[in-house]
Amino acid sequence: MTVQLNHTIVVAHDKRASARFLADLLGLDVSPPYGPFLPVEIPNGVTLDFMDIPGAVTPQHYAFLVSEEEFDEIFGRIREAGLTYWADPFHSRPGEINHHDGGRGAYFDDPDGHRLEIITRPYGSGG
Repeated sequence: MTVQLNHTIVVAHDKRASARFLADLLGLDVSPPYGPFLPVEIPNGVTLDFMDIPGAVTPQHYAFLVSEEEFDEIFGRIREAGLTYWADPFHSRPGEINHHDGGRGAYFDDPDGHRLEIITRPYGSGG
């Protein structure tokens, strides 16, 4: 058997709003609830299972490898929504994208402060 990531839990203050935020930006669907989870399935079969929690959310990082065309579409939705975006995970280069490994990348935050990233080339792939 080949080891594959199947799902991860994404904690949120409002799982519906957070799942919808991600799905809308990435052009995906929110799946029906499964127990306390509200999944968003990524095309490679991995699900991000949103779950409500009380109290503080510790921000996590989620990176999505997308095609050049998908980057244009998603980045357009980020800008249309008026979201702040950065070229780096430290939020030190606002309003910029990066060009690592000959691709493009951008970081943006979800409503709970999770740091989301879209990239067109895997890091370390050259370019």
